Amino acid sequence: MAISRERKRELLGEYIEQLRKSQGVILADYRGLTVSQMETLRRTLRPLGGSLQVSKNRLFKLALQQMGRPVPEEWLIGPTAVSFCYGEVPPVAKALIDIRKEMEGLQIKGGLVGSMPVTAKQVEEIATLPSKEVLLAQVLGTINAPASQVVGVIAGGIRQVLNVLQAYVDKLQGAQTAQAAEPA
Repeated sequence: MAISRERKRELLGEYIEQLRKSQGVILADYRGLTVSQMETLRRTLRPLGGSLQVSKNRLFKLALQQMGRPVPEEWLIGPTAVSFCYGEVPPVAKALIDIRKEMEGLQIKGGLVGSMPVTAKQVEEIATLPSKEVLLAQVLGTINAPASQVVGVIAGGIRQVLNVLQAYVDKLQGAQTAQAAEPA
């Protein structure tokens, strides 16, 4: 079904706007998926900061070119669904990879992270990355480890001095108790 020039301009503008807002895009072939499966996919991506849209390949290619983000030609052949990642890319990639196991018709073609093209294999690797919060916690843990060790060493030294002083106090108290118990 042919669409009007006006609608094509609108679609092109929408694609450009979505590309501007997104951190990355993941392209997939959706042949064989039912409408309800596509809706399930959309509902799954929404809370993760993603959206799924069936694209017109030629118009999407034009939008990519205008944004300076070319992708290999073979990614824009056949039915193409574009997942826009407005938040982080790994959660959206993970959701697509997980759903792909349930929906046989969904095949990842590749994508873009920022302006860098990534292959389907790389999308799978991105899906295995931990979340941003986990990565930040790991970095902070690594930064804090030496400081924690220094604090432990200092505290250990202080503890040893306190133990010596306590032993001396105990010794003095024991001597005073022994003197008080001796008959005069």
